[in-house]
Amino acid sequence: EQVVKTLLNAGADVNAQGGRYGNALQAASWGGHEQVVKTLLNAGAHQHLEDDLALSPE
Repeated sequence: EQVVKTLLNAGADVNAQGGRYGNALQAASWGGHEQVVKTLLNAGAHQHLEDDLALSPE
């Protein structure tokens, strides 16, 4: 969670797409990282944002 906060404070795009899990919110939710999910949502992550396979964190 602290790494995510550090990246966000440094200006990382909370909705950036790419990599194996699409975006940070998808990776956190699929990994069961509840606190990271909350941190990302509080930072403005879009919960309906789909990846290249039309999958969303929901």
